[in-house]
Amino acid sequence: MRSSATKRSLLALLFSALLSACATQSTTSAGAVGIERGQTMLVSSEEVEQAANQQYSQIMAQARKKGVLNRDAAQVQRVRAIVNRLIPATAVFRPDATNWNWEVNVITTDELNAWAMPGGKIAVYTGLIEKLKLTDAELAAVLGHEIAHALREHSRERISRQLATSAVVGIGAAILGLGQSGADLAGMVADVTFNRPNSRLHESEADAIGTELAARAGYDPHGAVSVWEKMLKAGGNGLPEFLSTHPSPENRLKTLQGIADRLMPIYRQAAQKK
Repeated sequence: MRSSATKRSLLALLFSALLSACATQSTTSAGAVGIERGQTMLVSSEEVEQAANQQYSQIMAQARKKGVLNRDAAQVQRVRAIVNRLIPATAVFRPDATNWNWEVNVITTDELNAWAMPGGKIAVYTGLIEKLKLTDAELAAVLGHEIAHALREHSRERISRQLATSAVVGIGAAILGLGQSGADLAGMVADVTFNRPNSRLHESEADAIGTELAARAGYDPHGAVSVWEKMLKAGGNGLPEFLSTHPSPENRLKTLQGIADRLMPIYRQAAQKK
């Protein structure tokens, strides 16, 4: 009879072998910020996007039923105008993104948050805009960050890792004589969007790409720094996911400041065209 340690080692080897068998790919070009990490994907973009569209439609329908969807026309227009400036900049990282079926909506809630699902489905919460009194540059930094997650397909990458783990568990369950359950892709999209925080690596990539998107759209990239400073002053437990998983506020501010400084020539050139 195998010991527990032997079983754990076997499952770890199976997990490593499964990931190694899958070719890595790069979802985006490096851009000026130089994001070049390869990613392992076990599920197609089409499958994840279809599941995301399903989840997004349900969430918007619920918000509409509650009367909290797009209540302030001027606010919605402002958010969509900023996104419309960010979208052309996505071509630097992946040309296909400009042809996504983008959708942007604003939900009235006190929560400080914003998110983007695969394929360009975006939601912004009014609490983030109103409580922090965000400037356009700061809002562009937040939206750019969330769009960056979609461009890099971080949800797909995280789902792939969950699927790899599930596959190994399934094999291990067979070894141990246990039952096996299937995965609900739509549920997994919702889970990685709302329940599980992004890794520090994913957050750092979204910071860099999002700041570059804002700069290329003609927004001062230092908005990424000031919005973080405002969030720190807000304090409490209201930190949104996109601000909650970095190692320390000091390190994040220093990194963002350096990125913003490097992107100033790109910003100045873009601002002259606006």
